[in-house]
Amino acid sequence: MWYIGSSFISPDDTWVLWMFITGWAAVSIYLEQRFSWASKISGAIIALIGAVVLANLNVIPTESHVYDTVWDYVVPLAIPLLLFQANIRKIWQKSGRILIIFLLSSVATFAGAVIAFLSLRNFIPHLDKVTAMMTGSYTGGGVNFAAMAAKFETPDDITSATTVADNLMMAMFFLVLFAIPTFEFIRKRFPTPYMDEIDAELSDKDASKTEAASFWERNEMSLKDIALSVASAFVLVTVSFKLADYIGSVLPEAGDSNVLLSIVRGIFADQYLMLTTLTVLTVALFPNFFESINGTREIGTFLIYLFFVVIGVPASLGIILKTAPLLFVFVLIIALANIFITLLFGKLFKFSLEETVLVSNANLGGPTTAAAMAIAKGWTHLIVPILLVGTLGYVFGNYLGTGIYHLIQLLF
Repeated sequence: MWYIGSSFISPDDTWVLWMFITGWAAVSIYLEQRFSWASKISGAIIALIGAVVLANLNVIPTESHVYDTVWDYVVPLAIPLLLFQANIRKIWQKSGRILIIFLLSSVATFAGAVIAFLSLRNFIPHLDKVTAMMTGSYTGGGVNFAAMAAKFETPDDITSATTVADNLMMAMFFLVLFAIPTFEFIRKRFPTPYMDEIDAELSDKDASKTEAASFWERNEMSLKDIALSVASAFVLVTVSFKLADYIGSVLPEAGDSNVLLSIVRGIFADQYLMLTTLTVLTVALFPNFFESINGTREIGTFLIYLFFVVIGVPASLGIILKTAPLLFVFVLIIALANIFITLLFGKLFKFSLEETVLVSNANLGGPTTAAAMAIAKGWTHLIVPILLVGTLGYVFGNYLGTGIYHLIQLLF
């Protein structure tokens, strides 16, 4: 039988779980840089697959406070570390372009939700509420999922089953998105400036190394670099989160009729959007200081690998097969619609393949997963734009989720 918490390693065995998370992340990075087959798959996917396999074999638990720590502390610290070396002079130019394809991808999510609802409305209870939850979630991430579940008072058992189905689908979804840029059939039909730039850089390096090893060549780093980078990240996360919480406590909760207040609150009271904004502004004000610090990308990327391990953990295939097969089909329809329609929009409006797959990731997984993909792929110039645009999905998602719920009530 499959039960959450019945694993070989206890959910409360903190040190063993941290050993697994950090150890498997290290193994994934080693394999990626040591073997060509692993470099093609990418260490991020190896990290994710390993966690999925061990969770489904009941070696590690599918829920633990340790995993929550990665989400609550490790991921926020990784974001500023990875933005310290960003070229912010082109942020708005690139963000404006990506915003267009992001909005088109949101339309793809909405269309997929409509298709999924019409296909399964006679088989899944409370599907109107589930559709609102998943439309919100697949426009900006899990924050919208929780907001829609609370807003429409979805029954706990339906919410839990949907969460499980979504976790498995997202694990599969990341594999697909990481694989899409490697398909020659697709790559030939899109401009790929960021991949071409990496290929050009790699061609000048040691051909005996894997692509990952060449990209992550040894970088000089001092104790001062480590101290300044980590301390700066802590300062930015603390100030950003405290400021966002304060703004959230000052601004009143907005009703459905007060659209302007909802937008203002969604932008300035969001911790991740505040963190991204303050980091970008700080780096812009003190560029020489941050450019002089070595190792921020390396430290930040390792933290993101911990995140890749953790996002594969909740994908319990056994629970899905026993409790939520139709809900899995439901979320799968939405995800596939998003991917296919977003690729179609990207091709039609001549967006790069990198931009197209990242906005699909930002819609379905949120800004942190999209930024993680950009980091893992080496598309460093797209990290800041996708974070900025992806965080706006927190605002868009709530409106789309609410809108589709009322549309369903009106028509069905």
